[in-house]
Amino acid sequence: MAVPKRKQSRARRNKRRSHQKLAAPTVTTCPQCNEPRRPHRACPTCGTYRGRPVLAVEEA
Repeated sequence: MAVPKRKQSRARRNKRRSHQKLAAPTVTTCPQCNEPRRPHRACPTCGTYRGRPVLAVEEA
């Protein structure tokens, strides 16, 4: 089995791990109610998707 000959430095280790961070979710605004929503999903506030009502939303 292959074993490294030398210990990898902290800089090399951290450069390798720099791409493993979490990314914030993308958020867009709903064209009907201007509330934030995830792209390509129905709006949880007004229940519309691409200008059509698709979810029955209870009004408060």
